[in-house]
Amino acid sequence: MSVTTVWDDLIPVPRRVEAQAGVFAGNGGVIALSGPVAELLPALQALEADFGPAWHPAVNPPSADVQRAAVRIECQPGRHPAQGYALHIGVDSVTIDASDAAGLFYAAMALRQMRRLTGGALPACRITDHPDFPVRGVMLDISRDKVPTMATLFALVDRLAEWRINHLELYTEHTFAYSAHAAVWQAASPMTAEEIRSLDAYCKTRCVALVPNQNSFGHLERWLTHDAYRPLAECPDGGFLFPWSKTPCPHPFSLCPTDSASVAFLRGLYAELLPLFTAPLFNVGCDETWDVGCGRSRDQAARIGRGRVYFDFLLEIHKLVSAHGRTMTFWGDIIIHHPELVPELPRDVIALEWGYEADHPYAAHGEKFAAAGIPFFVCPGTSAWNSLAGRVTNARANLVSAAENGLRHGASGYLITDWGDNGHWQTLPVSLPGFVTGAAVSWCLAANRNLNLAAVLDRQVFQDAAGALGRVTLDLGDAYLRCGRQLSNSTELFHILCNGRDRQPGAGVTDATLAVVAETAARAAAAVEQARCAAPDAHAMEEELRQSAHLVAHAASRGRVLLAGTLTDASTRTALRRDWEALVAGHSRVWLGRNRPGGLADSLARFDRAGGDYAP
Repeated sequence: MSVTTVWDDLIPVPRRVEAQAGVFAGNGGVIALSGPVAELLPALQALEADFGPAWHPAVNPPSADVQRAAVRIECQPGRHPAQGYALHIGVDSVTIDASDAAGLFYAAMALRQMRRLTGGALPACRITDHPDFPVRGVMLDISRDKVPTMATLFALVDRLAEWRINHLELYTEHTFAYSAHAAVWQAASPMTAEEIRSLDAYCKTRCVALVPNQNSFGHLERWLTHDAYRPLAECPDGGFLFPWSKTPCPHPFSLCPTDSASVAFLRGLYAELLPLFTAPLFNVGCDETWDVGCGRSRDQAARIGRGRVYFDFLLEIHKLVSAHGRTMTFWGDIIIHHPELVPELPRDVIALEWGYEADHPYAAHGEKFAAAGIPFFVCPGTSAWNSLAGRVTNARANLVSAAENGLRHGASGYLITDWGDNGHWQTLPVSLPGFVTGAAVSWCLAANRNLNLAAVLDRQVFQDAAGALGRVTLDLGDAYLRCGRQLSNSTELFHILCNGRDRQPGAGVTDATLAVVAETAARAAAAVEQARCAAPDAHAMEEELRQSAHLVAHAASRGRVLLAGTLTDASTRTALRRDWEALVAGHSRVWLGRNRPGGLADSLARFDRAGGDYAP
C-alpha cells in the first residue's frame, strides 16, 4: 500500500495529518515512557503486544535515556484536549505526546492500524487528533435473545477500543443472574456477577467504561409473565394496543408506576447490580412505556395526565440511582413527547435521544433538551435488527445525522445502538458497518463523513487481502433497497421470512425485484469464497456472511413463491423446506460460535411460521 493513502484507511481517519518523507522501520530498541504510571499503562500494554519482544519498555527513565530511545511516550496533563494526542513518526524515532491515558492509548491504536496496513514500516508524519464527542459508546442488546460468550465480549471490546469507543452497555431486561430471581433468567444463560467484574476490569485496561444497563419500566414482559411478578404490572393481563399495529399486546409489559412495590422491586435489583460496575453512569431505560395509563394507573393518568404519571415514576427511579452515587441516563422518547416536562427534569440526568431512520428529528429534539439545560446523548443505530442483513444506506445516513445534530446542539455523548428484536437473526458482520461508521463520525465528523467503508472493513476489520468481504457486507446490507418496498425499522425481506403465508409481500415487491435480490445474495455468497482474511475470527465472519446471504436468498425465493401463488405445489414446498432446514441449522451453528445457548430456542421459534408453510 502506498504510504500516502494509509491515513484514509484508519478507523477513525485522524483530524489532522501532515505527511513527511521517509519511513520508520525500527525493529527493536527501547520504548521510553514518561509520566504518571497509571496513565501510561494502557498504551504500554498495547505497544508491548504490537511491537514484540525486541522492544523493551523503560518507565520514567533518566532524560538522557529518553532522548536515545527510538520510541518516546510522554504524558503531560493539560497539554492537549482530553483524549487527544500528538503522534510524530520520523525516520529515526516515534514520539507520542498526550495529556491522559486515553490519548496515549489512542495514539498506540493509530500505530497498530498503520502497522497492520504497511506490514510494520511506519510512514513519516505528524498526526494531531482529539474527539468531537467525549463519550462515544456502543449498546449491545443481550436480552433479545443473544447473550455473547465472554470470549466474544472480550474480542468486541478489543475492536471497539481500537476504534476509539470508550463506553459499552449491555442492554439487559432479564439476562443478569440476580440471586433472588432465578426463575426469570434460568433459561437465558445470563451474565453473572463474576463475569461483570471481569469484563469491567478488562474494559478499563482499554480505556472503556462498562456502563450498567437495566430496563426499569417498560419491556419487562420476561419478568411480568411470571406469576410472582405479574402483580407489579401496569396491565397484568396485557390487552393494551401496540401503537404501530393497533393490535392488543398478549402479555404484561411495564411496571405499574403508581405501585410502591415497583420502586421496592427496582431498589433490590440496583442494590445487587450497581456495585459490580465502576463506571459512574447507569442506563435505566424507561423507553416505549405504551401501556402507562391504560391499566392500574388509569385513574391517576385521568387526573394528572399520562406524561406526569410517567415523569413521577422517573423521579422515583432517579432517587434510587442517586442513592448509589450514580448518574442516571434514560431513553428520551417518552419525555420528548411531553415537552412541558423536560425543564422539570433533574439537572444531573442524561437524556438519551434515540432514533434510527435517516430523517430522525435529532435537530428538533436536541434543541428542546439543550434549551432546557438537560444534558443529552444522541443515539443512532446500526439498523441491523429486523433486517436479515442490514440497512446500510439508512444506517450511514442516520449515524452521520446524529453526529451533525449532536454537535450542533451540544450533545455530550454519542451512543450506537445494536438491538436484537424478533430473534436477533443478524450476525455480527451485519452490525460492523454501523459500529465502524458511528465510531468514526463520533470521533471526528469532518474527517470521517465520507469514510471509504468497504475499504476500511477489508483492511482493518476482515483484513482481507482479496478485498472481497467489505463489499459483500455492504451489498448484502443494501439488498433491502432492491426488493421494491422500504419500511421503517425493518425490511420487507425480513417480514417475508418472519411471517406466515397470510402476510403477502407488500406493494412494489415483484418477481423481478426479488430476482435482483436473489442475484445479489448469490454474488455475495460466491464472493465470500474468494476472501483471504487474516483477522483472528476470519472463519467465523465468513460463516456468518454465508448465513446472511442465505437468509436473503431464502427470503427472495419465498417471496417469489408467495407472489406466484405456487406454495400449494408439493414439489415447491419440498424444495423450500429443504432450504429452510439448512437455513435454520446454519442459524444455530453460527449462533453457538459466538454466543451462549440461552435464547437460541426462542430465536429459532421465529422461523416456525415460514417453516409451517412448507409442511407436506
